Amino acid sequence: MRRLLVLGAGTAGTMVVNRLRRRLGDEWTVTVVDRSDRHIYQPGLVFLPFGPHTLRQVVRPRRPTLTAGVDLVYGDVDRVLADQNQVLLADGRRLRYDYLVIATGVQPRPQHTPGMLDGGQWRRSIFDFYTYDGATALRRALWGFTGGRLVVHVTDAPVKGPAAPLQLTLLVEAYLRSRGMRDQVELVYATPLPAVSTSPVAARHLGALLDERKVAVETGLLVERVDDRTLVGRDGREVPFDLLVTVPLNMGADLVARSGLGDGRNLVPVDRHTLLSRAYPNIFALGDANDLPAAKTVPAARLAAEVLAGNLPRYARGEPATGSFDSRASLLEEARTSHRGGPALRWAYWNLLLPGRRVRPPAWMSDTRKHA
Repeated sequence: MRRLLVLGAGTAGTMVVNRLRRRLGDEWTVTVVDRSDRHIYQPGLVFLPFGPHTLRQVVRPRRPTLTAGVDLVYGDVDRVLADQNQVLLADGRRLRYDYLVIATGVQPRPQHTPGMLDGGQWRRSIFDFYTYDGATALRRALWGFTGGRLVVHVTDAPVKGPAAPLQLTLLVEAYLRSRGMRDQVELVYATPLPAVSTSPVAARHLGALLDERKVAVETGLLVERVDDRTLVGRDGREVPFDLLVTVPLNMGADLVARSGLGDGRNLVPVDRHTLLSRAYPNIFALGDANDLPAAKTVPAARLAAEVLAGNLPRYARGEPATGSFDSRASLLEEARTSHRGGPALRWAYWNLLLPGRRVRPPAWMSDTRKHA
């Protein structure tokens, strides 16, 4: 019996195990490890502070998202013992594998910005929204906000869901108008990038939109520290705030570093076409967990899961891995779908994308590799 082990049952991990369970024969076991029983619909978090998405729409039990025949193990992973083809869990259990897929994503690390967690400001005057707890805390803060300077800030790039900070900024602006208090709030968008978007065309359109909505923009802001409700940049600039919504530094899982498999941001270096680790011939890294310059989004994870689900069975049989992941295509698909976060995408996520159903998705969600 051959063993496939997947670390992480988030978006990318769930997509790939569901596809591979159907493609691998009965001589394989397919196991996925995750610490939590909650599967979170990440694109919905940007809407959660404003009310349209309910708890049921954003969070669901993990087991029903996995197809029959996938074994689910709950536990914290301590490290990968790659030379032994084993994974050590924090409680001492060991899981053996013939092939390993790392899909542990990235997490926000506010502690890497000096002062961000100091003085009891975290989730009192400084908020994140890339986590469920952060988004719900921001919801309460916005409801109680009476006016002042509200700053939406990105610490560094890349981040998962790169369109989300701008999306949130525009949602905040609309929310303030709906409450009749837009004139009481100075709204600022701060980014480390030289423009509001890496695409010149998008930067012009988005810049004009922000200007029309009277949102001030601070570009090229590399924050050195947070000091007394002020973002202090490496260039000496100071951006004060009464309420800060921040996207902290994104890093891969600590287990990747403990396993000696990652780079400086705990991302697994992989071949850009096959997603195979550059260090081990039986380890793959998928989605946000690898070091590829692809958009860290649901569409990108879908493309990568499709490629890996096609390649791994062939590779395990000693055949060439003919499928190739195209990071340019994932960036293009992100550009086409980043503004779609409503009911259609949410329904497709739970009912088509996660299960890996062989149903043709809407045209705007189709594979764009032929256009790249």
